[in-house]
Amino acid sequence: MAGNFWQSSHFQQWLLDSDDLIKSRLPDLQVISEEEYQKLQIFYANFIQALGEQLKLRQQVIATATVYFKRFYSKNPLNSIDPLIVAPTCIFLASKVEEFGPISNNRLIAACTSIVKSKFTYALGQDYPYRINHILECEFYLLEAMDCCLIVYLPYRPLTQYVSELRQKDIILPVAWKIVNDCLRTDLILLQAPFYLALAAIHMACVIQQSDAKQWFAELAVDMEKILEITRHMLSLYDMWRNFDERKEIPEILMKCPKPNPQNTNQAQSQAPSQPS
Repeated sequence: MAGNFWQSSHFQQWLLDSDDLIKSRLPDLQVISEEEYQKLQIFYANFIQALGEQLKLRQQVIATATVYFKRFYSKNPLNSIDPLIVAPTCIFLASKVEEFGPISNNRLIAACTSIVKSKFTYALGQDYPYRINHILECEFYLLEAMDCCLIVYLPYRPLTQYVSELRQKDIILPVAWKIVNDCLRTDLILLQAPFYLALAAIHMACVIQQSDAKQWFAELAVDMEKILEITRHMLSLYDMWRNFDERKEIPEILMKCPKPNPQNTNQAQSQAPSQPS
């Protein structure tokens, strides 16, 4: 994305402090552990990814939607609005912001229904319980929570720019790209500048592919400790993910989770205007 990251709302308003992020989650962390919360984040990121792929969206749209989702719940507890409404709302909004084009109402709900039945019945049952009116109403809450800060700087552009300078770019880019995708399952996208996430992904990819890039990193004149901090965070994610039995654990975590206030859903259904498909 063109523009100056350092002058953007992403940098000025949406690079958060980790301690503040934990404090904002205290209502949820009274009933589930921090690790369980992170597993829910993985689950809902997977839901958004699956929904985006079902709708044949570009990865940038899916990634922007995932950031919107994380921004919303950095300011709101899980029981404020059901994540199953917020997730497609984020996709709906991101598709417009990223100029992918509008997604028809019927197509969005059909895609939600399809992936629930084909991929998430173990946690969500057979039916997607919401209608387009819920999503249209939720869009207003989402915009309010994000203070209408819709521009998201993602790691993909700096990743491709940096990798183009490497000798073994053909074997580094696919691995680093996957690591950047995995970053979306963590809080890192809320805590670190996107170019640092790109550099950390390259650092990890070089290690995996046994490509020596020490001199290249030395010449960058960036904070290597920050890159190593991100790397440790990602290794922690992979360690947890390796032992994460999603089909068994997610239903148990959802049972413990604070339930959304039904008033929010009812309000959405009664107040949202009828929209053409």
